[in-house]
Amino acid sequence: MVIRRALEEDAEAILDIYTPYVLNTAITFEYTPPTIKEMRSRIQERKEKYPFIVLEDEGKIVGYAYLSPFKKREAYDWSAETSIYLDSSLRGKGYGTVLLNALEKEAGKMNLLSLDACIAVPREESRYLTDQSRRFHEKRGYKTVAHFPFSGYKFGTWFDMIWMEKEIGEHTTTPKKVIWYGDVKNRV
Repeated sequence: MVIRRALEEDAEAILDIYTPYVLNTAITFEYTPPTIKEMRSRIQERKEKYPFIVLEDEGKIVGYAYLSPFKKREAYDWSAETSIYLDSSLRGKGYGTVLLNALEKEAGKMNLLSLDACIAVPREESRYLTDQSRRFHEKRGYKTVAHFPFSGYKFGTWFDMIWMEKEIGEHTTTPKKVIWYGDVKNRV
């Protein structure tokens, strides 16, 4: 397995992973898959500030993960939102853990202190959404910090949304300055 930075040329493989989540699940609340151009733009817009990484197995991209700003105001710089997507046929085989561990390591190099995950949760499990993402994050030390009922409507059903958080550093009165990802040495 190889973890590396996503390139704009990876947009099609990334989109191949993401599209089934958009069309067949409530894991994402997007209704329409982005175009390849839009996916390239998503990769490009994170390039300097946040990691966008892919996991390759035998030369094939099998998953990807990235950080996004938690909020765009400076006081939030020490927090970031995580996103992880895997080839759906490979879920439950440890690839998500590999990606999340890599993302947390890169976040640590940036001096980030908190990672947050916005997770759709079912009111009742269905073919569109299970509670698997919440359980995955709980096993990795994330704790639920907010629950928003009836947040997303998709497939004729209302879904809740939770925020889960993991502190990866100490919150002091004088935190280290955040190093944006483009300036991190020894990054993926």
